[in-house]
Amino acid sequence: MSTSFHEADLSRIIEMAWEDRTPFEAIETLYGLREKDVIGLMRRELKPASFRLWRQRVTGRNTKHRQLRPEGVSRGYCPTQYKHR
Repeated sequence: MSTSFHEADLSRIIEMAWEDRTPFEAIETLYGLREKDVIGLMRRELKPASFRLWRQRVTGRNTKHRQLRPEGVSRGYCPTQYKHR
């Protein structure tokens, strides 16, 4: 992944990756990063212990993958979640 992001975007990607209910697909839609790219970004940007904790947290979490979500949950985030610029 060779894409560079502004500090605010990088911070938001990390925040979204930590959020339990934001699927990787939402990050891909907004920032063009697939799950493996997000993992690489998190590995690069977080301290090793924080990265391990994050991986442990998201591995197998059905809310982080749209296809594993319960039927009827079609959005990746709450409409009031994002700050408007």
